[in-house]
Amino acid sequence: MTYKKVQTGLIAFGLVCLAYNIFEFATAKYSTKQGIIFIVECLAGIALIFLPQLVKKIFKLIIPANIVYFYWFFLVISVFLGTSLHMISIISFWDKILHAVSPMVLTALGYGLIGLFMKDASIPKTSPWLFLLFGFAFAGLCGVFWEFWEFICDSLGDMNLQRYATSAGKALVGRAALMDTMGDLFTNTIGALVMGIFAGIGAKGKPAYFESYRLKSLRTKNK
Repeated sequence: MTYKKVQTGLIAFGLVCLAYNIFEFATAKYSTKQGIIFIVECLAGIALIFLPQLVKKIFKLIIPANIVYFYWFFLVISVFLGTSLHMISIISFWDKILHAVSPMVLTALGYGLIGLFMKDASIPKTSPWLFLLFGFAFAGLCGVFWEFWEFICDSLGDMNLQRYATSAGKALVGRAALMDTMGDLFTNTIGALVMGIFAGIGAKGKPAYFESYRLKSLRTKNK
């Protein structure tokens, strides 16, 4: 499948999810506030499909196809399956799947960013540890920001993304209320570490390995 076909299929799936959320809202399956949040998040997910193209147009950066496909996969399991189709509520460990996959995507993006920041520097002559450490740190920071996002959604929409209450609505207290958030951060760290190990093995004996992750600047090309 070509890049364009994959994107078209993803948009179609997003529209199906949006139609489902609108149907739920019309039939009052959830509270008005929750229903609106589901619709808005689905719309945001559809818009985010075009993020790689917006980055190219606005920031003049080309994101490698392997990172884009990985990013789109995460959109499917997080926004469309997780939120719109409510898998995050149906399957208890779905949130942990997201926190395992997202740092892998972000670690790969971290490799691309450090490659961009190096400008004309030769990647084969650069220590792979620069990429491995930066990617790991970048994914860890983004994992913290994700917890901020879940906290905001819980505060505004009472979505219980951080599992601060039971399915029956009983609020958890003390250490029990922290378990989900800390578990997410731990899973995020493991995901970034797994991606780092995978990349480290791939780079062994291949000095130019991280070149495939490198974000390319159109501004540099035009000079």
